[in-house]
Amino acid sequence: MMMLSWSRRAACLEQDPELFFPISVEGPSRSQVEQAKTVCGRCPVRQPCLEYALDTRQAHGVWGGTDPEQRRELSSAGGPRRGSVPAPQLRSGR
Repeated sequence: MMMLSWSRRAACLEQDPELFFPISVEGPSRSQVEQAKTVCGRCPVRQPCLEYALDTRQAHGVWGGTDPEQRRELSSAGGPRRGSVPAPQLRSGR
């Protein structure tokens, strides 16, 4: 598998990949999504990761600090402007 040059600097490289691919974004998996977004929040390559996910239409997982629903919203809104990654949306417990 070819690594993209930016991915070699990703904060997620030292994490369990399954953290970024929870079963869902609701219920018990919500804390897993929040943990993944926290890792993304400190990542130096968050913007290219998000752009990659949008360009390749990644339908699953946390990419660039976004979950699938957030990426669908970004895609329908025309995507993020370069250098303008949305802040991670951490949901509080209900």
